[in-house]
Amino acid sequence: MSTSLVDRLWYGRGRPLALLTPLAWLYRAVSESRRRKAWQARNESLPVPVVVVGNITAGGTGKSPLTARLVQRMKQEGWKPVILSRGYGGKSNHYPLLVSEGTSPGVSGDEPLMLAQATGCPVVVDPERCRGAAWALENGLGDVLICDDGLQHYRLPRDIELAVFDARRGIGNGAIIPVGPLREPVERLGSVDFVILNGAGFPEAGETLDSFAGVDHPDIHAMELVPSGLVNLNSGETVPPEKLKGKPVRAVAGIGNPGRFFDTLRGLGAHVNEVPFPDHHHFRPEDLASGALEWLVMTAKDAVKCRGFAPDNAWVLTVEARVSEPFEQRFIERLRECSGQLKPHDTERSDHG
Repeated sequence: MSTSLVDRLWYGRGRPLALLTPLAWLYRAVSESRRRKAWQARNESLPVPVVVVGNITAGGTGKSPLTARLVQRMKQEGWKPVILSRGYGGKSNHYPLLVSEGTSPGVSGDEPLMLAQATGCPVVVDPERCRGAAWALENGLGDVLICDDGLQHYRLPRDIELAVFDARRGIGNGAIIPVGPLREPVERLGSVDFVILNGAGFPEAGETLDSFAGVDHPDIHAMELVPSGLVNLNSGETVPPEKLKGKPVRAVAGIGNPGRFFDTLRGLGAHVNEVPFPDHHHFRPEDLASGALEWLVMTAKDAVKCRGFAPDNAWVLTVEARVSEPFEQRFIERLRECSGQLKPHDTERSDHG
């Protein structure tokens, strides 16, 4: 399904897939049944704070860059974070798997390897996140766990939940999959601690983000993905992202929302030739073919899968999540509270929860 088709069916006006509403009801019923069973089966708590960064919509919202930023801030505050991931797109012959910079993305998955390289902190991959969490603690890897994705993985106890949205897309048409983009009803936001809007722009002093693109929450904050550099995949040469201004760029992206990546490149002044692929695409050398004068540019998530065969004109655009200092302070305060009195979300704070 192309990005434009997704935008038209899920993020445009109306609900053109309304005939599939019975399937949406079924999806919701099955999801809620699994949630209730998982909630009943899970352990009461873990001996360290657990943070979950996720979303309630299908597709990319910027969870991984936010995870990396929160890890950086936690390290600055003296914490020793460990990232947990299910390792989507990878297959290991054993779990839990501790990711290193030399781990194959075919084993770990692309996002865990990217996060390990970007943060330098332990990344533990396990489809059973509770098992991965227990293993990380048994081996003394850290004193706080942060789960990249997994808002719907209810068996994992959690103390802080963050739901991330693409600000331009928001909740789309507000319908459940397959009629719309929602994995869970909007009411689920009543049980999360923070809502983060990626690409909302930062409000002026005194202004708030009370409601944006259909998202409403008492603790809502803005986030921007800021290009920080261009790194050549072969030579390691680094140049400023402004180097792309006026340049012909063949942009390849196998991510959940490639349109956002393409728009970022246009914002840098590049003349973009879009080449979207499905999320977690397994790249081949022929996917990276480009013209002699083109810059071949990709995301960090895709780059970890292409280093072994990338051509000399292949560059990765690195980005950093920028959030407000008040949000980071509130997050750290919440983390400190949890470390002092570990009370996971064992009671739901809304009718859906």
